[in-house]
Amino acid sequence: MTTLHITGDDSADALLSENPFALLIGMLLDQQVSMETAFAGPAKIRERIGSIEPKAIADFDTDAFAEVFRTSPAVHRYPGSMAARTQSVAGAIVSTWNGDTASIWTEDNPDGKAILRRLKALPGFGEQKAKIFLALLGKRLGIDAAGWREASAPYGEDGSFRSVADIVDPESLTRVRETKRAAKAAAKA
Repeated sequence: MTTLHITGDDSADALLSENPFALLIGMLLDQQVSMETAFAGPAKIRERIGSIEPKAIADFDTDAFAEVFRTSPAVHRYPGSMAARTQSVAGAIVSTWNGDTASIWTEDNPDGKAILRRLKALPGFGEQKAKIFLALLGKRLGIDAAGWREASAPYGEDGSFRSVADIVDPESLTRVRETKRAAKAAAKA
């Protein structure tokens, strides 16, 4: 099994490496907070409610789950909306994938385009987030679905430093941050 190195916390990274739903939720939370904060979120959730299973999260009281997100240190800077989105994704995993997150990329041996389509059908997963997650599956977890690099372009490109899919150590994290900063500066110019 590949161990991911995203959060700087061995326990949080182990959870991401072992639990497909935790990794998916980390990707969901990766907006308007640092990557480390986003991907550490699943470990905080598990610590606070005793589970990171989709059914447990989908069935959790909505107000109480938002409070889980608000408790310091917060899971996300937008606790109410991101708690609701997390529960929506959990509900989709339960209803569409029988609670088995990995089915998104394993059931019926899908190709890259099919996986991308399945990811985009999840609440909170637009084109870019779905492509980055597909690249993460291919680059870090060894998912070898036909056409995954093309479907995740440009994030699937070998040797790039565009996203969380390219992080393997502190140096690559720094390179990804530099690439993102340059892209933001270019967009503003």
